[in-house]
Amino acid sequence: MRKLLFASLFAMASVLTCPAQTTADDVLEVARRANNYFMKTYEDPTVPTNWKRVRPSSLWTRAVYYEGLMALNEIDPQQRYMDYTDRWANFHQWTPRNGVNTCDADDQCCAQTYLMRYEQLKDEKMIKPARENLDHQMLTPNPKNQNLYGWWTWIDAIQMAMPLYMQMYRLTGEEKYRDHAMKMYEWSRNTLAGGLFNVKEGLWWRDADYVPPYKEPDGQNCYWSRGNGWVYAALVRCMNELSPKEKAYKKLKKDFLLMSQALLACQREDGFWNPSLTSTNYAMKETSGTALFLYGMAWGIQKGYLKASEYQPACERAWTAMVRDAVHHDGFLGWMQGTGKDPAAGQPLSYTRIPDFEDYGTGCFLLGASEYYKLLK
Repeated sequence: MRKLLFASLFAMASVLTCPAQTTADDVLEVARRANNYFMKTYEDPTVPTNWKRVRPSSLWTRAVYYEGLMALNEIDPQQRYMDYTDRWANFHQWTPRNGVNTCDADDQCCAQTYLMRYEQLKDEKMIKPARENLDHQMLTPNPKNQNLYGWWTWIDAIQMAMPLYMQMYRLTGEEKYRDHAMKMYEWSRNTLAGGLFNVKEGLWWRDADYVPPYKEPDGQNCYWSRGNGWVYAALVRCMNELSPKEKAYKKLKKDFLLMSQALLACQREDGFWNPSLTSTNYAMKETSGTALFLYGMAWGIQKGYLKASEYQPACERAWTAMVRDAVHHDGFLGWMQGTGKDPAAGQPLSYTRIPDFEDYGTGCFLLGASEYYKLLK
C-alpha cells in the first residue's frame, strides 16, 4: 500500500512539474493567431511599405510572408487566405518586382507564390512573367563580375530565387531551369570569395565581406543566424520540387545534412538560436532564424533524413521557446531581428521591439509552425 501511495504521489508530481507535450492543435492555434494579427494590421495587401522610403508590397519581405501564408493554407485551408493572396498578386500583375528584366533575387521572390497559385488555378498570366524573367536572367551575365552564374552574391538570395527556378523546372519539365539554378548555387557555395559555405563547419558566411579574416569580437567566425536560415529553408523548398533520384537533389540533401548537424550543435539551452550562431557576440533570443531552423528540422525528420530521437527534442525546445518568449497574446512576434545582413542589424532586440518590417518574420514563423504541425500531426 505504501509503495502504491508513493507511486501515485510521484505520478502526480510529474504531471505538475513536467509541461504537457505540444500538440498539433496547439501549434495551429498559435499560427492562426500570428497570421490573424498580420492580416488585421496590414488589411490592404496592395498598400506599399513606407519605412524610410516607399517600396511596393511585392518586395522580398512581403514575398516571404506569402510563402508562410501558403504553408499555413496547406494545414488550415481558408478562402480568405487565398483571397488576400490573389488581391496582392493581381495588383502586382503576377510580375516580379521591377519587371521581367530584373536579375535581383529579392525582386524575384514574390513569384514563388505566383507559381504556387498557378499550380492550383492553371491561369497562364500567373506564370508567364516569371518565366520571361528567368529566361532573361539565364542569358544575362552579372555586369559586376561578368559571370553568367554570378548573381547570388549574398546567401539570402538563395532562398529568394533558387526555389523559383526549381518550381519552374517542375511545372514546365524544362531541365534548363534546374541546371542553371544549380550552377548559380554552386558559384555562391564554392567560388565566390573562395566559397561562402564552410563545409568543415557546416555553416555559411553571409557574403564576401564576412569570410575570414573577418571575425566576431570573440574571435569566432561570423555566421548570421537568419542568413543560414534562408539557405536551410531554400534547400527544403528546392528539394520539395525535385525527385530524390536527381543528382541536384542529392547535392542539396548533402548540404542540408551538414547544416542540420551544425545547427543542432549551436542551439541555445532555452531553445532559441543566437543572431550570431557560434559567437558570444549578440548572444540573445532571435525568432526568425529559430523559426527557419524549426522548419528545416521538422521537414528532415518527416523525410527520415534526421533522427527523431536527436532532432525532435530540438524542435520542441524551439517551438516552446518562441511561444513562451516571443509570441504576444495578440499574435505580435517579439525578439525578431530587423532587416540587415549580420548579427548587429536591428539591435537591440527585445520582446516588445517592433522590427522595421514585420512581414518576413511572420512568414518565417508560419513556415516553421506549419512544418512542425505536420510533424506532430
